[in-house]
Amino acid sequence: MPHAHGYRARTRHLFSKSFRNHGPVHLSKILEVYKKGDFVDVIADGSIHKGMPHKFYHGKTGKVFDVNQHAVGVIVNKQVRGRIVPKRIHVRIEHVRRSECREAFKRRVRENDAKKQEAKLQGKKVFTKRINVQPREAHTIDVTKTSVEFMNAFKHRDLF
Repeated sequence: MPHAHGYRARTRHLFSKSFRNHGPVHLSKILEVYKKGDFVDVIADGSIHKGMPHKFYHGKTGKVFDVNQHAVGVIVNKQVRGRIVPKRIHVRIEHVRRSECREAFKRRVRENDAKKQEAKLQGKKVFTKRINVQPREAHTIDVTKTSVEFMNAFKHRDLF
């Protein structure tokens, strides 16, 4: 059992960079524009020590509540015993990337808006709610088209 209780204890592989991905941070990552309300994934970059989040927040998704010159404030949910506490952390932008958690929702909204627009022109109502996969319709099987095959087990035979 490890004895170290430091801030970065047990992060040997968590903060390490993958093969052929070492080196400085790309300029496009630094020039990324974040606004309040954006959803971001907190992914710690081991090559940048300043503004690095605690290992708990690595891989968590949160909402931007503050934007500074080199950092963003992110609200991340943390489970503490039986309750979920919204934690406010400031993280440097090298340790943050834009989340795709709402892309499917936004795509569905655009599709539904297009369907509504088209239905409005035709004077119809459109159903935009998602429904689960429904059970198959009732049907009868015609046995005359196929032959009955018995799936009984083979009788035991001694092979010696």
